[in-house]
Amino acid sequence: MKTVYLAGGCFWGLQKFLDQFEGIEETEVGYANGPDGGKAPSYEDVCRSSGHAETVRVCYDEEVMPLDALLDRYFMVIDPLSVNKQGNDRGIQYRTGIYWTDPDMEQEIRDYCGGVSERLGAQIAVETEPLRNFFPAEEYHQKYLDKNPHGYCHIPAGYMHIAEKA
Repeated sequence: MKTVYLAGGCFWGLQKFLDQFEGIEETEVGYANGPDGGKAPSYEDVCRSSGHAETVRVCYDEEVMPLDALLDRYFMVIDPLSVNKQGNDRGIQYRTGIYWTDPDMEQEIRDYCGGVSERLGAQIAVETEPLRNFFPAEEYHQKYLDKNPHGYCHIPAGYMHIAEKA
């Protein structure tokens, strides 16, 4: 089992999108790579520009879902050129990022993102760096779109059922 942290705008939609795929064993939404202070920020702190990114902790089985396949799915639902904005969501908490705790992942992530930049002909705005901190979000945010199926999400609703159609 491997773990990577993906910031892709609002964490509600990214969590629901990723949960549908075989090989994704567990997800948890939270706040990542903000200033170190030791204290977990609240959602309100994050909305007031605490510097944390809304992020999904993704535990996956690399035999079923290799990292490059997981990143393929991640890039399906983000605008990699957008800075601090995805869909209608704006602010530093909506930035995109790929964060790791296993140093062996760094080169694969950097190579993958370099390939995306090359294909797009522009430098992408996705942060790629080690995870500095992660604080789980409040319980009401976990699996939010399962609890609130009509909640807002920048990811088109049809994308939430791609695995079923494959």
